[in-house]
Amino acid sequence: MNEKKQLIEYAIQDIVEMISKDQNVEYDEAMNFFYESEIFDKLQDVETGLYRESSAYIYDLYKDELNFGHIVQTEI
Repeated sequence: MNEKKQLIEYAIQDIVEMISKDQNVEYDEAMNFFYESEIFDKLQDVETGLYRESSAYIYDLYKDELNFGHIVQTEI
């Protein structure tokens, strides 16, 4: 696995854990929530460079997507 993909996987694990704790849901359910998000798709696309950001930053983007129905940051 290359370094970029590994960073993406670590971020996904962190974010799913954050979702699970914050929303008080099982890990599997949190995975489904995140996997269905637009942020997940952007994180998987190495061209966006989102994988270089902290898990906390990406999680904040995810929460914005939940609150507003779309990604708020235009640079992604």
